[in-house]
Amino acid sequence: MTTPTAHPALDRFDALPPVPPADLRGLWRGTGVPTGHPLDGVLERLGWFGKRFDDDERVHPLVFRGRRGLVAVHPGLVPLGLVLRAGPLLRTGPAAAAFAVARPLASTRRPRARLREVRYRGVVSAALVYDDLPVVDAFRAVGDGSVLGAMDARGMARPFLFRLSRVQG
Repeated sequence: MTTPTAHPALDRFDALPPVPPADLRGLWRGTGVPTGHPLDGVLERLGWFGKRFDDDERVHPLVFRGRRGLVAVHPGLVPLGLVLRAGPLLRTGPAAAAFAVARPLASTRRPRARLREVRYRGVVSAALVYDDLPVVDAFRAVGDGSVLGAMDARGMARPFLFRLSRVQG
């Protein structure tokens, strides 16, 4: 059974084909898909770059731009409930500056998620399963070297949508 649609972008997600997990290997640049979700624009404002999939067991779900290049952030150190409630505040310059200062303290070299096939909204497809949070990012193929992701988290009324584009080289 398919979950009711909350936005036309979810209709698009539902219409896309599944993604085999092996197709996600590598580095991906991310961007949010505006739907009126509390997280719209938050990750980008905080310097989110995307995600890195080394293999099924080693995934870096939160990769940010840092002063010395890309930095993986430990998602378990992110207070998700607070982030969801404080979305508008997190899109401000002071919040971005504070996160830039705190980011090195939350950085990690260890993978913090795994890649699995999961049934989401009636379709079995690749999904990123976070190690430390009740969060699953389900993916569908867009077909132009990119995928559409739906972040499903306990406590969210509807998923946060984002697009990942493969980084070449």
